[in-house]
Amino acid sequence: MKLNYKRTVCVGFAFFLICAFWQAYDNTIPLILTNKFGMSQTVSGVIMALDNILALFMLPLFGALSDRTKTRMGRRTPYILFGTVVAVAAFVGLSVVDGMQLKQIGDIAKIDDPAALEAIYDETAQQELLTPDGETFIPSHVFSKEEFTAIRSMTVEEEKAVTNPAYTKYVVPSRNAVIRRISSENRGTLVIFIALLLIALISMATFRSPAVALMPDVTMKPLRSKANAVINLMGSAGGILVLVLGMVFATSAVRNSMMSYMTYFCVIAGVMLAALLIFMLTVREPQFVKEMEEQSRRFGLDEEENEDAAAESGSGNADAKNPAKEPGRAKLSAGQKRSMAFILASIVLWFAGYNAVTSKYSVYASTILHKDYNLTLIIAQAAAIVSYLPVGMIASKAGRKKTILAGVVMLAAAFGTAAFMRADSPTMLMNAMFALAGIAWATINVNSFPMVVEMCSGADVGRYTGYYYTASMAAQVMTPIFSGFLMDKLGMTVLFPYAVLFVAAAFVTMLFVKHGDSRPIVKKGLEALEDMDAD
Repeated sequence: MKLNYKRTVCVGFAFFLICAFWQAYDNTIPLILTNKFGMSQTVSGVIMALDNILALFMLPLFGALSDRTKTRMGRRTPYILFGTVVAVAAFVGLSVVDGMQLKQIGDIAKIDDPAALEAIYDETAQQELLTPDGETFIPSHVFSKEEFTAIRSMTVEEEKAVTNPAYTKYVVPSRNAVIRRISSENRGTLVIFIALLLIALISMATFRSPAVALMPDVTMKPLRSKANAVINLMGSAGGILVLVLGMVFATSAVRNSMMSYMTYFCVIAGVMLAALLIFMLTVREPQFVKEMEEQSRRFGLDEEENEDAAAESGSGNADAKNPAKEPGRAKLSAGQKRSMAFILASIVLWFAGYNAVTSKYSVYASTILHKDYNLTLIIAQAAAIVSYLPVGMIASKAGRKKTILAGVVMLAAAFGTAAFMRADSPTMLMNAMFALAGIAWATINVNSFPMVVEMCSGADVGRYTGYYYTASMAAQVMTPIFSGFLMDKLGMTVLFPYAVLFVAAAFVTMLFVKHGDSRPIVKKGLEALEDMDAD
């Protein structure tokens, strides 16, 4: 029994384009909301949570709908095709509206322009504002007009150009206050931006569950951890490509904080469409599903599933004796239900910690660390890519639960260390911690989804995929808002301690999970005899 890696990679192009979109979304939308519309971290957190609010009901809905869909292309492919096309169109539209907002802001958007700095100072000189560290200040109490207008985004230290701390600490909050006033007086652009954002998010939500459910559809149960490692590797490749593009376009540079994203967004849209084209040309969903079912029968996996259904339903139950009454469907036992509840709780908790960092890190890195967030996140993604396949193999030997617990410990350690780092901390140490976080997240991600679908029947994979994503999205609804609120009230440095708290709680809930580990394959017929000969 071997995994068809070529086929799994082809299936993974759907997840590649999904992750490319979300990497761009998580990195740029918070910057647009805070820099172009002057939003606070709390309000931008609410906007960033919209996709997760929609996903709470859309992912299970479209997962279940795709379970019951029958077309020539298969159950999942139509959702992937049409959802991607609409999402790409809306995504490009967002960059057009971003350009409209830049024109509305006018000269205030000019970085290091003395006239723009003077206008900012004149309007905000007596206002009480908040630094990224959570300290209040009044510009006229800290600087004279001449001092304020002399502040530049970059300064030179030890013959190197670095971000000027005074600029991010005082000029950026002052500029955002002016932009906030401009945006409040002309809300039309923001309304159009949010409308397009909703279209993009709804479109992405329609095919995420079908895209992820496609892997179990074409992969036998014992091979799903390995296959999920490949799928996650493809997703990381999509994320890394977007981060590399971010470095090429210098999206993290303070000097580009008011840049137009038109070209950048169009390139990402092109990447998504290219991935979709490869997927459509290489994936034959009905054929792949049929072959998987034949292989499962050959290894006796369908018999094992029917036996489990009968045992869990009770020997006296007519439906258990006649599985054909509802083909392929079986109820969870009481123990499985408890395990399902605890693993879904664990997913909520570690996503609450992890997503708090990913949704706010572009802002955090720019204002607190003064580092290129693209490079740091590339290191995390690269570490994850290197880890995916080994982690899948380790889980097949040590078990999924133990492997996940090890990943949770590593993630808490990485975020705990990062909590103490500031702009003067060694860059190599921060990179090392994000590499550790990447390995940890790979360790968790590769095994958590297979644990969920391991407990369900083949006919319910889409529905349980929806449950998995509902749990993750529930966390991602709450965490950008709550973490943003705490960052506004206590300062941005609360981000990593917040993440550690939730990740640590996930360790506790995972201890109560008793089901979902892969079961060894009992070889039959000639394969069993071959093993005996080898002995």
